[in-house]
Amino acid sequence: MSFLTRKKPISAETNYAPSQQLRRTLGWPHLIALGVGAIVGTGIYTLIGVGADRAGPAVIIAFLIAGAVCACAALAYAELATMMPQSGSAYTYSYSVLGEGFAWVVGWSLILEYSVVCAAVAVGWSGYAAGFLHSAGIDLPPALLSGPHAGGIINLPAILIVAAVAGMLLVGTRESATVNTALVALKIAALALFVFLALPAFDGGNFMPFMPYGFSSHEAGGEVRGVMAAASIIFFAFYGFDAVSTAAEEAKNPGRDLTIGIVGSMIACTAIYIAVAAAAVGALPFLDFARSDEPLAHVLRSLGHPVAATIIAAAAVIALPTVILAFMYGQSRIFFVMARDHLLPQRFGHVNSAGTPAAVTIGTAVVVAAIAGFFPLAEIAELANAGTLLAFVAVAVCMLVLRKTKPELPRVFRTPLPWLVGPLAAFGCVYLFISLPSATQLRFLIWNLIGAVVYLLYGRVRSRLAGS
Repeated sequence: MSFLTRKKPISAETNYAPSQQLRRTLGWPHLIALGVGAIVGTGIYTLIGVGADRAGPAVIIAFLIAGAVCACAALAYAELATMMPQSGSAYTYSYSVLGEGFAWVVGWSLILEYSVVCAAVAVGWSGYAAGFLHSAGIDLPPALLSGPHAGGIINLPAILIVAAVAGMLLVGTRESATVNTALVALKIAALALFVFLALPAFDGGNFMPFMPYGFSSHEAGGEVRGVMAAASIIFFAFYGFDAVSTAAEEAKNPGRDLTIGIVGSMIACTAIYIAVAAAAVGALPFLDFARSDEPLAHVLRSLGHPVAATIIAAAAVIALPTVILAFMYGQSRIFFVMARDHLLPQRFGHVNSAGTPAAVTIGTAVVVAAIAGFFPLAEIAELANAGTLLAFVAVAVCMLVLRKTKPELPRVFRTPLPWLVGPLAAFGCVYLFISLPSATQLRFLIWNLIGAVVYLLYGRVRSRLAGS
């Protein structure tokens, strides 16, 4: 079983062929925009309604809990990303610190995370797109707006937006990052408009009872309820910063740019989320918008701001694809690095003339489109969270292991209070995982059992380290 513990060197490898090397074209503004673009998306535009349905006004506490756990993980990510400026994120860190077997599980889970996140955001985008078109007098057939779970045939808008984002990524990394930055600015402006219009309607009575379903995750009337149940899905709204770490090989100055990108995007987005959640719950009783496909636009319409609601919906239609772009970008880099390590088919470990892993990007788009076209948002988000929680635990453990075994290694960024932050990130993620529905945990287990078979039959014998 020694193959499970073989490790890659911690220092960046340079012995790749030109067709296997990514280009350093991204500065810290691109990375902050990538992080904010990934974090601020379906979580606040759509999942605030799902979270409120599970926790009531205490959805704000759910945001705080999920944000605190992610902040601890982000600090660990920043330390490891600057120590190992290679693409692959938690997969790469695990490979160098914990060994190939654990790295495979993490990488396989990240593939699930990024693919499913893209699908979840595409489904959320479809709801806003349909609402925006309806306000413009255009109604699409219901059968083309949802999958079989909701009585439809296929979610066509979700599939079309996945195809559009994949096409953008194929053009080139820097070009797509520049477009992403502009769209992120538009998205933040729309959220600022929402807060500005919703705050005057703030009513403290809307926060009573504050925690109608209790704190712990439990089932009531066939539904999962409680603050932790909300936090376990709202967690989805915060973790986009890990997409920044997948850009390590494409950052111009990794030591500086990655730290700014990861930590900066988390700080900015936590402030944005708390402000928007407080404004939404204060403006309207949570039951009024909890089940809406476009909760923020619904709040503004209920407050008598139909034009602003249309603007919010339009901003979501235009800017939510930044989340799909960030995560599809991250998934393609994870798959690319695993293929470059020969754990997956090697033909996916090459870039085209534009410097992008085209084969992986196209394959990802096909899978994401299929998921988005046929599955519901809440179940998709929960499954994505399971993969992310495992990755965050791995990063926290890797950071602590290296602090113990390699204290002499230079660290551009050092996590403050590592023996407090690391365990908080790890145990917080474990608790959030336990709070996920049992069906989601089972699906995640099945996914990793499939992955174990793939690794034992293929990756184990074809690994670049197989002869070492």
